[in-house]
Amino acid sequence: MRILHTADWHLGRLLHQVSLLDDQRYALDQILILLKSQRVDVLVIAGDVYDRAVPPADAVELLDGFIDQVSAQLGIPVVMIAGNHDSVSRLGFAARQLAKAGIYIFQPSAEPEPIVLNDAHGEVAFYGFPYLEPVQIRELSADPTVRTHEQAAALLTNRALEHNRESNSDGNRRCVAIAHCFVSGGEACDSERPLSVGGTDQVSADHFKGFSYTALGHLHQPQQQGAAHVRYSGSLAKYSFSEAKHKKSVTLIDMDANGDCDIQLLPLEPRRDLRIIEGELETLLADAPTDDSAADYLLVRLLDEHALLDVMSRLRSVYPNVLQIERPGLLNRGVDRVEHSESLKREELPLFADFFEQMRGEVLNDEQRQILTETLEQLRQGDR
Repeated sequence: MRILHTADWHLGRLLHQVSLLDDQRYALDQILILLKSQRVDVLVIAGDVYDRAVPPADAVELLDGFIDQVSAQLGIPVVMIAGNHDSVSRLGFAARQLAKAGIYIFQPSAEPEPIVLNDAHGEVAFYGFPYLEPVQIRELSADPTVRTHEQAAALLTNRALEHNRESNSDGNRRCVAIAHCFVSGGEACDSERPLSVGGTDQVSADHFKGFSYTALGHLHQPQQQGAAHVRYSGSLAKYSFSEAKHKKSVTLIDMDANGDCDIQLLPLEPRRDLRIIEGELETLLADAPTDDSAADYLLVRLLDEHALLDVMSRLRSVYPNVLQIERPGLLNRGVDRVEHSESLKREELPLFADFFEQMRGEVLNDEQRQILTETLEQLRQGDR
């Protein structure tokens, strides 16, 4: 069986108040091409389909169009779960009716209810574990001992593996887990919403090693945890500047008759990349005409240590999608001023001189400098 594993689409996401919907559509179009060209048998989506529990209408429309193309036009079954950003009930609306069309959306349950699909070698059971707080799993399972994410994962995976062993005569039916959680040791980034405080959300990879393959969602960087077949596919696109160096992809799994998996990462190319550039303002402005990717989403770190005027509009005249500016050089000077009040007094004059020169296009003459010096001293006396 050939499975395509993806997760963390976050449809409807805003990055610094800029909609990423067109970028997400661009990535989904690539997935459609891969589904067809790679002759995929099953598409697995491991949660955080939407970016928030009540998604915007255009995000719902995007998902609707994508699923229609996968199911109705390509005839590929879709198996998905809700993540911590999704509303389980909203994502699962009409799940029973959609299952008749090969679109399977797992609903919260403490009892194993797999989706069973077939290939040339027999059955493959898909067990889905939508993201739920431990208190919800405790109530569903009527097990008062479930208090943590770790205990919840142990209960659900043990029940699923036992169910799989008992549900076929030879006891070795291939099975796939789909879960949205934080597996211990995973590499996180800034764009992931914490599941709890203090690391209590983490679960052991050991719970998933008994499955033929585990499709994980939540962490945005592609990675394996505990074993090669326990994997995060990573997110659809870059959703914070902490992901600037990530290479986004989907995961292609070829599962043989014994449940052994050959795994490949298929890259996704961004419509616009998300990058961090740094340097002095004038240097960055001069370099922009030779930057073939000037339309990327940018965080700009300005190394200038003096005051600058109208920085954002100047940068956006050549880099139209600057989203964030950092001034580490100026910040350091600010710290120095707090620590050294006498230094602050000395720097007031050159700072205003920079301001004057940028506004007037000329430097302060001796008379102007004297007037400014006297004015600053009067202000200091007034403060005292």
